[in-house]
Amino acid sequence: MSFKVGENIGPYRIIEQLGQGGMATVFKAYHASLDRYVAVKALHQAFNEDSTFTARFQREARVVAKLEHPNIVPVYDYSEHENRPYLVMKFIEGDTLKARFQRGALSSQEIEQVVTSVGSALGYAHQQGVLHRDIKPSNVLLSTEGVMYLADFGLARIAQAGESTLSSDSIMGTPQYISPEQAMGKKDLDSGTDIYSFGVMLYEMVVGQVPFSADTPFSIIHDHIYTPLPLPMDINPKVPEPVQKVLLKALAKDRTDRYQTVEDLVSAFKSAWTEAGVPMQGTAITMRPASLKRDTKIQDKATARRIEASQPVAQKRSSSWLWIGISLIFIVCIGLGAFAYRNGLVRRFFAQPTTVVINSPVPVIPTLPPVTAEPNLSPAIAAAQELVKQNPADPNAHLQLSLAFYDDGQPVRAAEALAQAANLAGTNKDFFANASRQYRDREAWVLAAGMDLRLAQVYRAEGDIPKDVMTALRESVYKASEQKEMPLFVFFERIDAIDLPLGYIARGRYALFNGSLEDAKTNVLNAEKVKPDLYEIPLLKSEIAIKLNDTNTAKSLLNAISSDLGAAAWVRTFANELLKTIP
Repeated sequence: MSFKVGENIGPYRIIEQLGQGGMATVFKAYHASLDRYVAVKALHQAFNEDSTFTARFQREARVVAKLEHPNIVPVYDYSEHENRPYLVMKFIEGDTLKARFQRGALSSQEIEQVVTSVGSALGYAHQQGVLHRDIKPSNVLLSTEGVMYLADFGLARIAQAGESTLSSDSIMGTPQYISPEQAMGKKDLDSGTDIYSFGVMLYEMVVGQVPFSADTPFSIIHDHIYTPLPLPMDINPKVPEPVQKVLLKALAKDRTDRYQTVEDLVSAFKSAWTEAGVPMQGTAITMRPASLKRDTKIQDKATARRIEASQPVAQKRSSSWLWIGISLIFIVCIGLGAFAYRNGLVRRFFAQPTTVVINSPVPVIPTLPPVTAEPNLSPAIAAAQELVKQNPADPNAHLQLSLAFYDDGQPVRAAEALAQAANLAGTNKDFFANASRQYRDREAWVLAAGMDLRLAQVYRAEGDIPKDVMTALRESVYKASEQKEMPLFVFFERIDAIDLPLGYIARGRYALFNGSLEDAKTNVLNAEKVKPDLYEIPLLKSEIAIKLNDTNTAKSLLNAISSDLGAAAWVRTFANELLKTIP
């Protein structure tokens, strides 16, 4: 059900729609009894497909509503309208830090205000046991009164409450600011995640650009996980060495190596700037217009004034996941994209449709930006884009666009569109089964594995997973696990939650092709301890034997598997194909 301008939603009269994203629509509303404007964020209908979501929504909303801090946008109310949950927040007239970046370098006073205000708000929230999960400039609001606010604690946390529907398969956060552990889909997040994202903001303020930026969110996610941090002084020689040292610690890949608290980071940053002899002299640092243009679009004055306290989940798209988060994963990169394409990444994306909710306060899988006309599109892509434009909330329309991109040889865009489709599908089992089937037919195993994993998670939430669904998941996961990009999109931890022995097998096969032989052997042993009769165990052992040039052992194992009628058909076929490769 949609909220309409001019109608009353409870005591709130909708004045205008401020924006719309994959996970929420934001309205400016008037609260007559208190004579004030508010921002109403209506969550996507898919969140309500889980019968228990409303109770969790209310519970989590109460938590974030208790955050009372002068630099945190307050949550006033939460309720439902026509079975659609919504939040009511303070409406702030002003601008966003993201928009401010567009106008050039921050002054010394502005940098100090960001460090102090955002650091204070974030530290307070952590003391209350609340993580933000999506720290970024567009969630920092600069009011016309000169007060700086950190926005959208509510949606980041509340969306987390909908784990059985959307967010368990999404990377929460925005690609340019996401922490490595968030990008990998880990659930045991702590304050280190917000510290990393805050560190990216500090890096951007003093260096002039974010540390990692690429044409696709998946490339950015990859860099946050695997690529060493570009040294600030190499990019901008004006960055003081003591400040560089602080940024390196704040942005350590391993969260245990970062500052333990936000207060520690703020203190170290201010001390480093003072030590450098230029106390908060932000004017010495210049923002680079090119990098800024790459990171965001300049909003017109009217739009900017609506601020992101009211800004919806604006998808960057893609990174999405992602995820994925599409993730979104979750589920590639220009450098990685070229590499990925050469290696058939096209067919292997996903798992959390990476989740990544890109540029959105709500965790979602990477989402496509509004469809716009592009030159030289194939007829199939043009038709699919038009279908999406006419049916933006229809996951099947986005799936058709994904398939059109894939068939046109555009793997990254195919993955992004599929991530959006999966995000919109919620708990629709038929959708995931069909999407998996489509990509299986194309031998796009990472994409298929992402869909199979989502399908298995939906069934698990309802009870038992059907045998045919598990068989399909085992095949796609096994075949996807040789691809280097798999962990970006199909998270081992999520496989573990469905089938721990399969998780060991996936890690083992991944290690065999992308890591160490010893790790492969160790994971096979772990799987054998848990479920010794799993057919994938001798299958992987045979591949290890082939790697070791132990052809006799490999042939013996493969002959036994291929003739065992108890094994799944795909296992026997795979064994026969491997036999053909042995001289």
